[in-house]
Amino acid sequence: MNMPILNGDENLAELTGRRDFLVKAGTGVAALGVLSATGSAAFAADVHAVPDLSNGADNFYTSALVTVQKVSFKNQYQMKVVGNLFTPKNLDRSKKTAALVVGHPMGAVKEQSSNLYATKMAEQGFVTLSIDQSFWGESDGQPRNTVAPDIYAEAFSAAVDFLGTRPFVNREQIGAIGICGSGSFVISAAKIDPRMKAIATVSMYDMGAANRDALNHSQTLAQRKTIIADAAEQRYAEFSGAPIKYTGGTDHVLNAQTHPIQREFYDFYRTPRGEYTPKSSTRLLTTHPTLTSNVKFMNFYPFNDIETISPRPMLFITGDKAHSKEFSELAYKLAAEPKELHIIPGAGHVDLYDRVNLIPWSKLTSFFQRTLNTAS
Repeated sequence: MNMPILNGDENLAELTGRRDFLVKAGTGVAALGVLSATGSAAFAADVHAVPDLSNGADNFYTSALVTVQKVSFKNQYQMKVVGNLFTPKNLDRSKKTAALVVGHPMGAVKEQSSNLYATKMAEQGFVTLSIDQSFWGESDGQPRNTVAPDIYAEAFSAAVDFLGTRPFVNREQIGAIGICGSGSFVISAAKIDPRMKAIATVSMYDMGAANRDALNHSQTLAQRKTIIADAAEQRYAEFSGAPIKYTGGTDHVLNAQTHPIQREFYDFYRTPRGEYTPKSSTRLLTTHPTLTSNVKFMNFYPFNDIETISPRPMLFITGDKAHSKEFSELAYKLAAEPKELHIIPGAGHVDLYDRVNLIPWSKLTSFFQRTLNTAS
């Protein structure tokens, strides 16, 4: 089975065809780069796409009650991590306030979903920090779009380093929110960083299981081995000077055969609803990880030892229609108390990226007020 691949220097017009999804899966995670697929990708812009802005979809929401500041800091590998620091305009900087780190979906950037969450939670009185993952957005890391799960987890701990050294932040009251793939990265981080006192995930993906097995365990071992072999062979090519190849990601055009999950991601990443191309990338490459690095997810087991996070509380939020619900349910099953699984009726996976009328803001607020011991 061949992975869909993109040469970084190819012209859009030369990329034709479309990707098929795994037989049986009825799934696949376009925006996360975890599809096992055959065929090539189509990347002609669909100028007729009209975004679905129902249920208050407002990815680029801003608030008159919140101040935003661009910040940067180094992780333990001396790589710059860039983020947006959100503070309530009425913040009393003579006091120490609870703070939250917010991580974006895999393949996205802080301007997609995580800024929204950070803004909304800052409105509730928290100091919040949305970060670009290493190798994505404005943060350091070469080549761009590299998959490096340990460094992704490290970004959360580096964000805690930054927040915990602000004079107006209470370092004993720092929590974290991981959206989509970042849900698995923040769990990985929290297992070895007890400074994260409470953890919430939203529409979580276990990026390891999604790559090893695909959704609903629909990928065979033989298919997995073919993906690994293709990536390993590409390493020879790139070591010898061939262009970097990219895989997975969200389609750039719709047609009658486009899978519903691809349509779900497309509506966010490829329309004005949520489309955002950082200066470090091009529209062609947004959401697409490098082919040779994406297999590193197959060695990523974030749920192993998840019970050791206890007694720090965990909240898993998912939609009852989300194709990713299996990951939140499994994490909840494996985690130790205190834990909570909160299911949103009628919500799909991407719905919880930006549909402000579906996202349970009051639940997130009460969870962190209670678990971080702030005033209600």
